[in-house]
Amino acid sequence: MSLKSIMRELKEMKEGIGSISKRGGESKVWRSRTRSHVAPDRAPTESESVEQSPWANLPPELLLDIIQRVEESETAWPARAIVVFCAAVCRSWREITKEIVQTPEQCGRLTFPISLKQPGPHESPIQCYIRRDRATSTYLLFYGLVPCKSSCQLCLYASIHQIGFIEAEGESDKLLLAARKVRRATCTDFVISLVADDFSRASYTYVGKLRQVFPKLSSSNYNIGTITYELNVLRTRGPRRMHCVLHSIPMSSIQEGGTAPTPLAFRQSFDEQLSPLISSKGKEPVTNPSSPTLPATPLHPLGSGEPLTLKNKAPRWHEQLQCWCLNFKGRVTVASVKNFQLVAAVEPSHNVSPEEQEKVILQFGKIGKDIFTMDYRYPLSAFQAFAICLSSFDTKPACE
Repeated sequence: MSLKSIMRELKEMKEGIGSISKRGGESKVWRSRTRSHVAPDRAPTESESVEQSPWANLPPELLLDIIQRVEESETAWPARAIVVFCAAVCRSWREITKEIVQTPEQCGRLTFPISLKQPGPHESPIQCYIRRDRATSTYLLFYGLVPCKSSCQLCLYASIHQIGFIEAEGESDKLLLAARKVRRATCTDFVISLVADDFSRASYTYVGKLRQVFPKLSSSNYNIGTITYELNVLRTRGPRRMHCVLHSIPMSSIQEGGTAPTPLAFRQSFDEQLSPLISSKGKEPVTNPSSPTLPATPLHPLGSGEPLTLKNKAPRWHEQLQCWCLNFKGRVTVASVKNFQLVAAVEPSHNVSPEEQEKVILQFGKIGKDIFTMDYRYPLSAFQAFAICLSSFDTKPACE
């Protein structure tokens, strides 16, 4: 059978995969055009095992060759959905696909949802954009250069613990993450999910949250990072000054031979969900020493090194334009106080090369009304980068 024939059959299997949960008496994996759903993984019934046996019983060598050829030929979305279909055929296909598909750091591509919590590539950044909906206080992160008007349906395989698909309809680019802004009495939360219509912590689509707390108030959650905006007491002219302390990423990750943590699965316990925090007080992490249930300590274990700190790259004043400017390489076109570029904040003792010090790890900027670009690279993940960018949306008059 030729590769084209195999890929055609994999595409035709889409409807069959979607009917698995229907036969098991659970919700359909493929739902209406306005909804998205991720079905939990479960043991297949006897009838399902019989139906999938022709595919499951392929010789391992042949199966390995098939999936390798598919993975190498389909490098961009939406065609890369075929790699997802391979992982959804059965357990043996899934295990081999997981072994073949590399992390974003290794290949520069996003395939499974866990890729969103893995570090990006070292060289070329992963380019995304964010669409803000003021009416619903939601923010959608898409994988793509810029928004397009054409429409297509895309899907994303739901990792080791989930078997199903995430749909993004009405967009030509793949939906990666969605966030909803929730204002509370003492803080503002951005709840982050894999889909745009379910922000419940009880859902399998829940990823984490960004919490903005007011000065001198504490948080009872673990935090993997702290984002701080310096107060502009003297009201001097210039952009916001921000610092990001990433407790889950060691400073050694950007040193020669260093590595960044690479999770292989989503955490399933709500108590293990980690939340980046944001404050406008200063550069110290926001903690809560009095919390009776969750000690407010960084995720990064003690004794394993200093956490990585990011700072905004200093812009230059353009006399002719009468504004502060940064070289966004064409990815930002509208002046905004929200625009920023982040680089590593290093000291001579850190032994970080000059080239690494100048490398922009995350950049964010406006290109139109409620449309913003987000480009990130190693050692940040899409989830961490998205959370940092979300912090820029909240009004901070004292910091401007």
